[in-house]
Amino acid sequence: MATSGVDTSRDHVVNMQATADGNADGSTTGELICRPAIHFVLAFHDLTYSVRRPRRSFNRSRGDDGTTDAVRRNTLLDGISGEAREGEIMAVLGASGAGKSTLIDALASRIQRESLRGAVTLNGDALDSRLLRVISAYVMQDDLLYPMLTVAETLMYSAEFRLPRSLSTSKKRSRVQALIDQLGLRGAANTIIGDEGHRGVSGGERRRVSIGIDIIHDPIILFLDEPTSGLDSTSAFMVVKVLQRIAQSGSVVIMSIHQPSYRILGLLDRLLFLSKGRTVYYGPPTSLPLFFSELGKPIPEGENPAEFALDHIRELDGTHAGTEELVQFNKSWQEKPLSRAVSAASAGPLDRPSLSLKEAICLSVARGKLVSGMSTTSAADAEVAATTKVSTYANPWWVELWVLTRRGVTNTMRTPELFQIRLGAVVVTAIILATIFWRLDNTPKGVNERFSFFAIAMSTMFYTSADALPVFLIERYIFLRETAHNAYRRSSYTLSNAIVAFPPLVFLSVAFAAITFFAVGLAGGAGGFVFFVLIVLASFWAGSGFVTFLSGVVPHVIIGYTVVVAVLAYFLLFSGFFVTRDRIPDYWIWFHYVSLIKYPYEAVMQNEFGADPGKCFMRGVQMFDGTPMGKLPVATQVTVLNAMSKSMRIDFNSTSCITTGTDILAKQAVDQLGKWGCLWATVAWGFLFRILFYLTLLLGSSNKRR
Repeated sequence: MATSGVDTSRDHVVNMQATADGNADGSTTGELICRPAIHFVLAFHDLTYSVRRPRRSFNRSRGDDGTTDAVRRNTLLDGISGEAREGEIMAVLGASGAGKSTLIDALASRIQRESLRGAVTLNGDALDSRLLRVISAYVMQDDLLYPMLTVAETLMYSAEFRLPRSLSTSKKRSRVQALIDQLGLRGAANTIIGDEGHRGVSGGERRRVSIGIDIIHDPIILFLDEPTSGLDSTSAFMVVKVLQRIAQSGSVVIMSIHQPSYRILGLLDRLLFLSKGRTVYYGPPTSLPLFFSELGKPIPEGENPAEFALDHIRELDGTHAGTEELVQFNKSWQEKPLSRAVSAASAGPLDRPSLSLKEAICLSVARGKLVSGMSTTSAADAEVAATTKVSTYANPWWVELWVLTRRGVTNTMRTPELFQIRLGAVVVTAIILATIFWRLDNTPKGVNERFSFFAIAMSTMFYTSADALPVFLIERYIFLRETAHNAYRRSSYTLSNAIVAFPPLVFLSVAFAAITFFAVGLAGGAGGFVFFVLIVLASFWAGSGFVTFLSGVVPHVIIGYTVVVAVLAYFLLFSGFFVTRDRIPDYWIWFHYVSLIKYPYEAVMQNEFGADPGKCFMRGVQMFDGTPMGKLPVATQVTVLNAMSKSMRIDFNSTSCITTGTDILAKQAVDQLGKWGCLWATVAWGFLFRILFYLTLLLGSSNKRR
């Protein structure tokens, strides 16, 4: 592109056809017609795609054709053929449900290859899905952007993902600034994108930013799914004008559009009208009047040809015969010499690539495509660039990790209210627990209250981690868009997600521990406090990992919260607080060991009762607490205790230690792992769920229809 600092002058050839053979009207001129050389032609032939129609009832009743509801299929594409050329905009038009987005997905390899019949080629070679992801970009219909980033920051992060590390930061910044000018976003460069709660850029500017982040690396092929949807006529025209400049810079631009205005129609080079997945017109806009004139439906003077065509197609769709007649007329019209001559005059007789696909890609790389900003100033530089292999990813994983982390931190810092609310919830919970369990004594009652405090405190860590659930659910479609064309690796995103989420957990852990540890009167001194902070932090880490993993599996927030609450309740039930391990039935014992709350609960139990093994928690008559004898006078209890001592021939009295911390741990069946073992097990759970989250991203984000 001219804006990238690269010389984008196109190779030109001299077309002598007009001089030798004359014009279409029979006259001749001595004028030489210069046309840019065409290096890329994306052709598609007989594309057919159908999906299984959902069952309408449990009863597989047979239809009129003898087939059952279970095996009926809806045909979304039915034998679609055509081609899109470098330097042109090909627009796919039709009413809602005509198959526009489906065709764009088919061309962009967003449909499973085994589900799609037909061929898609680039310069005559079958188009490999992996190669297509590298040389193309796909702009979705929805504007999927981070609302708290400015326009310039959004484009700069995209540049850092899509442009190679060999390109200096200053050149990337220059590329971004040039792209801002090309997109007409100079006045909004430092404005945040915005959302429902934050005022930001306009709808047209958002759409141009969405296009900008996908063309930052100057792709060879650009797919767009209704880029003008929801925009006013002026904003829509500006968007298509930008696309025209992108096409003229040497790209193949294919877009779907619902109903173009007259001005937008003048910017388009090739039209493909669809009706229920079938082609009803294919050719240049200038041929539409002739097409409908021969059909016997001449377009009234001054009327928008595209709107007339769409209205006529809608009328036919409402009839019993549908558009069958129009489909057949288009096939016969395409075969007429006159229609072929009109199409040829519009396209140019030399609009055929003279290079193989590999040669064309190498030449495009040498001219700055895919790695914009790498200008070639000499023939030697051009030769080196032309022989360079186009990498699947523009940068190594650690560069992606650094950029993703910086972007995540920026987003987090600009939405401090989210952390403040979570911190407030943790602090309020800690204060409530500290006041209820204030200064617990070392009696049996104090021991039981410690059990309750530990169970509630540790489960709180996991329940307050549920705020991580909507984080990925909000970012899911941004992630899908960015990884669909190899902006970064899924592993980089997983690591970045963990790194950005970790620092807030440290503050939450220290705050909770500082409020509760000394107020409740827990044992262990400074060492015990440090361990308590660590196990709280490990609990937050494991809970955050668990909820993040669920966010990759469950697609909806409400369902996600329901699953989180239910599963954490099961974890608490089997943690060992309500029922000790030796009382859990064998067929449920596995749930005890996979309970996330089990390990931090046992860790704090050992930190409390194992810190001083000889510390006594029950002396003499305290053994009667919680029994009917506990209501008797102390003197009576001492008499009973002495009688028991004589009867059992064991010397103990009202000051003798009956139960130590070690006894309590044994009674609660907390004796399999030490406190540090429980800590590391909790940390390991956090890492395991992050790995599982990565696998869900790897397996569940193919961006392809089946």
